[in-house]
Order: sequence, then structure tokens, then C-alpha cells
Amino acid sequence: MALTHKQAQAAKPQEKDYKLADEKGLYLLVKKTGAKYWRLKYRFDGKEKLLAVGVYPDISLANAREIRDEARKKLANGIDPLAQKQAAKAANKLNAENSFQALALEWFNTKQADKSEGHQRRVKRNIESYLFPVIGQHPIKDITAPIILDALRQIEQRGTIETAHRTKQIAGQIFRFAIATGRAERDPTPDLKGALQTPVKRHFSAITEPKDAGRLLVAIDSFTGTYTVKAALQLSALFFCRPGELRHMKWSDINHDEQRIEITAEKTHQQHIIPISKQALAILEALHPITGNGEYIFPSARGRSRCMSENAVRVALRSMGYDNETMTPHGFRAMARTLLDEGLGFRVEWIEQQLAHAVKDANGRAYNRTKHLKQRTEMMQRWSDYLDLLKAQALAGNVIKAKFKQA
Repeated sequence: MALTHKQAQAAKPQEKDYKLADEKGLYLLVKKTGAKYWRLKYRFDGKEKLLAVGVYPDISLANAREIRDEARKKLANGIDPLAQKQAAKAANKLNAENSFQALALEWFNTKQADKSEGHQRRVKRNIESYLFPVIGQHPIKDITAPIILDALRQIEQRGTIETAHRTKQIAGQIFRFAIATGRAERDPTPDLKGALQTPVKRHFSAITEPKDAGRLLVAIDSFTGTYTVKAALQLSALFFCRPGELRHMKWSDINHDEQRIEITAEKTHQQHIIPISKQALAILEALHPITGNGEYIFPSARGRSRCMSENAVRVALRSMGYDNETMTPHGFRAMARTLLDEGLGFRVEWIEQQLAHAVKDANGRAYNRTKHLKQRTEMMQRWSDYLDLLKAQALAGNVIKAKFKQA
């Protein structure tokens, strides 16, 4: 006789597991723990098999019979329902393992581990906020350009055009990682060329006039904050490396024998050398008793296990009266680029090399890190001397102004 809903509902656990038969191979397995499971017994290729149908009462008697009938139709067509279910489960597992989200996290852990904390934070925010909600669960091999564009359009609609382009670049890196590891066949992001709005290029505000640079240097020397931040301001002008490179400098990056700092450029990921001038060396020697017992030259005020905040120098400039439209931490690079060229007349390729830009020779080959190093070392000392001169002129101007006021 067929099983009834009341019988299934009333079945109580016993000392041993037992079965309540329905029809056509379907039965309810009642466990001694009280749990109840639907099972379907059938034969395929002469072998007896068992298909797990579901848990009662989540799967009702009527639902269980529908699943049984579908399974019997498959059997009539020569399909093993258990094998098909196992194949679907394996495919789902594979899709989950090869989803965009899974590949993105694997890429992040593999390729972003050596990047700065700020860079990692920005990249992770982009993929978690903008890509995961739209394409995170898609198998990466099934994602097409229109699907990615849908995610990027949502960013555009917020008015953050640059973020949309940056997110597209990140997605492209993830796809290329998936290709390299055998989980995808192509990167669809190049198909989106021209599909996004063009961002308005913005330049970092910078002081590029010699007199204004001299006044800035005087203001830095008069800075009343911590000596660590003051040293960071002074060395921002002397080293003119990227702000993130300065913040992440370690005492171990200093090659004392060659009197230079050896780091990895933040943007090009190439090794980069910063010759240390006499003035820079004096600042580092004065700073060493303060932070030299830690890893970072410029540690965080909240703990020496991490570097200085990316806003420390910016906030210091604001406290000195330089707003974001006048001077930024990145602006020290533009200041050096302009004054080394227009003020001191150094060759552009030496300046660009010292800025850690991707400079190429006449044959299109990238210069190595030691190219023009002798000339760059002399340039960095001349630069420090020039800044001292500008500072002295600014101070003299202030003295003259003070005399006029007294008179």
C-alpha cells in the first residue's frame, strides 16, 4: 500500500533505523535519531542503486513522488539519475571553485601580497564592492564583455568614471591570472575598449616656482608636529619618490656602503635606487634614534608594526596652510621634475629615471636601475644644494620684509 502523509508525519524513532515503503521504489528512512530521509531504490545496468531524494518534511510526500517520477523517466531513457545528480554536483562544485569570486580572491592573495596596505585596501574594495555583487558567482569562463559592462555601468552611474576604468583594469588582471592557471580561455575586458566614458584627467597640485618652493621649505623646517612627520616632509622634497614608496621605506632599504636607498618602484614594480645626499643623510641620522629600533623609517603613530598613514604628510601640509589645490604629497615629484629641468638644466632622461618612470633608450629598451647612476647621484646632491639655496633666499626675503615692517 502507498504511504500516507499522516503515516510519514506520525513515524517515531525506534531502537534501530527502519523504512516506510511507498510505491515504485520510494520509501521513507526513519533514523533512530528521529531524522527522516526519502530514498529511491532502483536498478540500472543490472545493479541496484539508491538515490537520496531529500529530507522530510522539507520534501513532502507529494514532492518526493514528483522527484521519483522524474527519475523513472530518466531511467526509461537510459539515464542513471544518481550518476546525473553526482555529475551535476561535481559541476556545481567546479563552477564554485572557478567562479569569478574564487579566482579573484586567489589572484589577490597571490599577486597583491607584496603591494602596499593602501593599494591592497583599494583593490579589495573595488572587487568586493563593484564586481562580486554582479559577477562574483558566475563561472569565470562564462563571463562575457556585456556581463562585465553591466557591473562597470553601475559604477559609472555613480559618477565615478575613474573608478570604473580602474575596476575594469583589475578585472582584466584577474582574467589573465585565470588564463595562466588554466581556468579561463580569454580576457573579455579588451572588448570593452571605448565602451566607458572617458575620465577627465586631473593633475596633482604642485609648487613649481623657485620662490614658492623656497617658502615651502622654510615652512617645512618650521613645522611643529612630530619629528618623524617633519622628516617625511623634508625627505619628500629631497627624494621626490612616490608618497607610498617614502612611507614604506625600511631601514634595511638603506645601502650604507653605497650611500643610497634601494627599493621597488610602486608603479613600475622595478628596482629603484635613490642616492642619498649629505642633507638627506643628516636627516636620516637624526631620525634613527627615534625610529631606528623598528622596521620602518616612518612608522605609524599607532604602532611601529606598520608604516606611517598615507594622510600624514597631506595633513601636515594642510596644517602649514597648503590646501589640496596648492600642494599635495605627490606634488614634490612635479616640483622636482620642473625645477631640475628648468632651474638646473639636467637631462630629462636622468630626471625621469630618478622619478622611476618607465624610460626607454633609443632602441626602445627600458633603462636598468643603475643607468646614469653616477650622473643621478651628482644630480641628487645638486638638487639638495639647490633647495638649500632656495630656502636661504626665502629666509633672506623674510628678513628684508621684517626690516621694512620695523622701519
